[in-house]
Amino acid sequence: MPKITIDGREIEVEAGLNVLQACEQAGVEIPRFCYHERLSVAGNCRMCLVEIEKSPKPIASCAMPVAEGMVVRTDSEKTRKARRGVMEFLLINHPLDCPICDQGGECDLQDQALFYGFDRSRYLENKRAVRDKDFGPLIKTIMTRCIHCTRCVRFATEVAGVPELGAVGRGEGMEITAYVEGALASELSGNMIDLCPVGALTSKSYAFVARSWELSKTESIDVLDGLGCNIRVDARGPEVMRILPVLNEDVNEEWISDKTRFAYDGLKRQRLDRPYVRRDGKLVEATWDEAFAAVAARLGGVAGSRIAAIAGDLVDCESTIALKDLMAVLGSPHLDCRQDGGRFDASVRAAYLFNSTIAGIERADACLLVGTNPRIEAAVLNARLRKRSLAGGFQVGLIGEKADLTYPYTYLGAGPGTLAEVAAGTHPFFAVLKGAKRPMVIVGQGALARPDGAAVQAACRRIVEACGAVGDEWNGFNLLHTAAGRVGALDVGFLPGAGGRDLEAILDGARSGEIEAVYLLGADEIDVRRLGKAFVVYQGHHGDSGANRADVVLPGAAYTEKNATYVNTEGRVQRGNRAVFPPGEAREDWAILRALSGVLGKPLAYDNLAGVRQRLCAANPVFSRVGAVERAVWAAFGRDGAMGREPFASPIRNFYMTDPISRASTTMARCSEAMRRAGAGRTGTHG
Repeated sequence: MPKITIDGREIEVEAGLNVLQACEQAGVEIPRFCYHERLSVAGNCRMCLVEIEKSPKPIASCAMPVAEGMVVRTDSEKTRKARRGVMEFLLINHPLDCPICDQGGECDLQDQALFYGFDRSRYLENKRAVRDKDFGPLIKTIMTRCIHCTRCVRFATEVAGVPELGAVGRGEGMEITAYVEGALASELSGNMIDLCPVGALTSKSYAFVARSWELSKTESIDVLDGLGCNIRVDARGPEVMRILPVLNEDVNEEWISDKTRFAYDGLKRQRLDRPYVRRDGKLVEATWDEAFAAVAARLGGVAGSRIAAIAGDLVDCESTIALKDLMAVLGSPHLDCRQDGGRFDASVRAAYLFNSTIAGIERADACLLVGTNPRIEAAVLNARLRKRSLAGGFQVGLIGEKADLTYPYTYLGAGPGTLAEVAAGTHPFFAVLKGAKRPMVIVGQGALARPDGAAVQAACRRIVEACGAVGDEWNGFNLLHTAAGRVGALDVGFLPGAGGRDLEAILDGARSGEIEAVYLLGADEIDVRRLGKAFVVYQGHHGDSGANRADVVLPGAAYTEKNATYVNTEGRVQRGNRAVFPPGEAREDWAILRALSGVLGKPLAYDNLAGVRQRLCAANPVFSRVGAVERAVWAAFGRDGAMGREPFASPIRNFYMTDPISRASTTMARCSEAMRRAGAGRTGTHG
């Protein structure tokens, strides 16, 4: 490890670091615009200049590797003069519109100009002007502000894997543009807004809405896919104004998907803000007492064996355990949280987790994708797969629908026939998995939400066992969930009890009349037409399909409006925090269930959030270890048997509309329309 001297202090750093990274380790901040630790080095802004002994001129610290005995001065007069010169050149053509720029207050150029900028300009020539570009419905461009740092270009090419941006022209005439102007075909494009060090790329939906210092900032968890990305919810008063990523190296690094970032406008549309009761065929407004009385009157004389409950994809763990407890006191064994009809075995925790962990993808050296398109099912996880692919020595095979995954893969086949060959060891790709040190199999919901789901799950288990992919240090079996509430519901056991019905049997029973009452907790992805004449109670936050079918509607809180626990696809317990209060008379879901249980004369054994969380920990100890991934015990699971012939298909057809919140979002509607207009070449990726 080389020893270098930084500002008179000798430190030892890792070999291979550049001078800028070494300075950061020493606690010395170096200004920069083009450099970003997750992107390749461009070295084109020159703001990170430092003085190095024996060098005739200042050196760009981001592009200079450290060497033994190097003497670096980061605050000498020579260094300060060089940075002031760079700043002066950057500001020659930069517009003086900070008071009305959306980036004002969060602008790297503005911050550095405070330290290195002049109070006047020595140039009399007119500033250049650049035509704004159309990057689609998410990103607003003011390209006159662009300082050519190329962060957006490198992100699109290297991280997102959609190389649609580049530079044309030279010198002052250089412009950043899309090769074909139009919406960027990436599910991660919004991250360019965070990367842009000036106001050239800003959020269209946030433009001229609020200033950063006006907002209250709350760290929370995203629920629009199964990854549990860490986010920050910025709100002003009762309204969510924007959503930004929070750094978590184990989950989402510092990226979030466009749906996570921009679908928040759906939180204020089509909301349920008061109870409703169906009278004379129409839903009419009611008080909480009237709504509870209607439920109690209908359920009072119904046997528990004729009552069922379905939990939705966005439901938090506190609400799920409360509903399970309510069904238990009512005597109902008919519970299910698998809205997509998944038939996988959940008796073993390792059977439904992403056991390799999301960060563990970077240690894998071979991967088999079964019935999944991670690009649209978990965009941030797909970026991690691409990152591993770019590092080399990572072969990927796909069984299912062909798709542009942004990294190379070997297409093996469309369905169970190919999977059976791999499981039997007769397919050539089995040798790839067998020869890898850390192979992984990623099974999607498209392979499990079918009658032979348990047999598919068993075949994938046999593959990882035959490849030696299960041991003390590595578990290569991974189930990729698309629903934020699914793993938590499985952990609390929200599944059919002894003699209980699963989703399909519940819907069949409701249609035939064997099930008289169905409680839908945020369940909007089922076919409500199959509920027949059953009495339906819908509890949720949006007026989606479940609410339209309901006989009683109980308004709940969305994920930004409650303190709640979620478990992501890898089994990591995380907690979201309330950023705003629910609208109108809406309440937190567990509190509604607790109040209803009292009206039914069977009160649950807790009456505050702490009590619910104690009940969670009692139901499953994993809930006591927040933020950690609890390694699951490996055991046999699945059901050996014949698999069908139907090809695997991804359960998501439209990336931008997968839940009640995104379906209510006008921004997501514009994205869907933009991708539809873009043509079939993109709809294969986005839906």
